[in-house]
Amino acid sequence: MTDRQQILDHALRSIRHGSHSFAAAARLFDPATRESAVLLYAWCRHCDDVIDGQALGHGHVASPRSIDDRLRELEQRTLAACLGRPDEDPVFEGLADVVRRHRIAHRLPMELLAGFAMDARATPYRTVADTLLYSWRVAGVVGVMMARIMGARNAQTLDRACDLGLAFQLTNIARDVVEDAALGRLYLPADWLAEEGLHGLDDVRDPAHREALARVAARLVATAEPYYRSARAGIGELPLRCAWSIATARGIYREIGRKVSRYGAGAWDRRVSTSRTEKLWFVARGAGVALAVNAMAPQPRPAHLFQRPL
Repeated sequence: MTDRQQILDHALRSIRHGSHSFAAAARLFDPATRESAVLLYAWCRHCDDVIDGQALGHGHVASPRSIDDRLRELEQRTLAACLGRPDEDPVFEGLADVVRRHRIAHRLPMELLAGFAMDARATPYRTVADTLLYSWRVAGVVGVMMARIMGARNAQTLDRACDLGLAFQLTNIARDVVEDAALGRLYLPADWLAEEGLHGLDDVRDPAHREALARVAARLVATAEPYYRSARAGIGELPLRCAWSIATARGIYREIGRKVSRYGAGAWDRRVSTSRTEKLWFVARGAGVALAVNAMAPQPRPAHLFQRPL
């Protein structure tokens, strides 16, 4: 069994190299919540990298195994960890600890792997409903698990956590569409693309079509907005430090989406992100949001939003 501090150190390295936005928000958690959050993040990052053939979200690592073999191995190792029998890998030992400590249903980590299977099998995304299903599997379910780590148990709060995960993923898809297309992946709804005269990966990759692509990306950013609004209402149900952290992450990611819309065809000239100064602003603003929503009565969740299946 790996030493607990080694497991945590490995997870902290993953978050530092893999996601600056998540790292900034995670610093606001209380120590116990932060520990579980980074352990969960490390497992998510590892699975994503195995499927993408990357290291901490970057570069390319050659693998002699097929993507189906890699996915099958992840499923076996993840299920073993959920059952309390992880192998001696800090990533899976960390997951086992999180699942046991926070009583996370085994179906939730396995649902994330079902999302990665959609990548492995090049699932087509014909409508926005298809894109939302994928977003649930790779991000909404992570929001639910994170909420469990923060102590949330009631279904309404978990729904709002799912909404924030969906909003994050829709934002990521809009920001990374050109980068994803270069890897042979396309998550934007095919019917939306067709309305702009775009048909398939070749058109999305072609810089001549950036104006049309920008309109589709902006439409996806707009689709994320009701999920960001819904998620705000759930922040008040969390412990104050957790609420502060989540409000900060929400502000950072929402701003990324707004920049994608604002930059138009230039959104993919460089990777859209928030600066250190902007992150500090959202940390300060997140404190105000957390206090404000804590004092407000939650509003009903809009019925038309995606409903999580788990």
